[in-house]
Amino acid sequence: MLLPLFPLPSVFFPGEMVALHIFEERYKQLIMDVRESAINFGVPAYVDGEIAYGAELELKEIIKTYDSGEMDIVCVGQRTFKINTFQKVMDGKLYAAGEVEFLPYYDDSVTTLKENVLSLIVELYGLMDVSILGLTAENFDIYQLIHKIGLSLSQEYKLLKMTYKSERLLFVKAHLTNTIQVLKQVNQSKEMIGMNGHFKNFDPIDFKDFKI
Repeated sequence: MLLPLFPLPSVFFPGEMVALHIFEERYKQLIMDVRESAINFGVPAYVDGEIAYGAELELKEIIKTYDSGEMDIVCVGQRTFKINTFQKVMDGKLYAAGEVEFLPYYDDSVTTLKENVLSLIVELYGLMDVSILGLTAENFDIYQLIHKIGLSLSQEYKLLKMTYKSERLLFVKAHLTNTIQVLKQVNQSKEMIGMNGHFKNFDPIDFKDFKI
């Protein structure tokens, strides 16, 4: 399938709400074409000099159009894709395009795995003293928090290419577990540093049964 392309150094996921400010002439043209033809466009992630995978976006609304022609738009992520061919400039247009192959997606996760990831997110936010109100196993969607759990762009790119939900959740679980451990060590170090210069009160040691 030939898809208009808007490469960005960012990763978007299915179901994610995306707010963009459009200011380049080529992408002003792309958005107008998308609106007039009622088609979707693709945002391939530009990572490490590579443009190979991305997400299809559906234009939901043009929030504001400026006198300069710049626009504030809201889109929602649809399917993920792999680029098979890439045109720097689409025929007769200013923007790029490419033949894409949509990736399959398999929802094979189990409830316990989803609950484990949710509990880790709650723990992470607690360590950072950030509130996370109203999040339950029923309404929890990892894609709504994917940019808010400390993943690097390269890690998000790896997630984008995964076709099994269980694989994505296990990847996120490993990241959260590691991040929480690091934060706990940092907090412990802060407490130790804070004790310097203070009088310390230690409980007495009982040497009754002590042997050398």
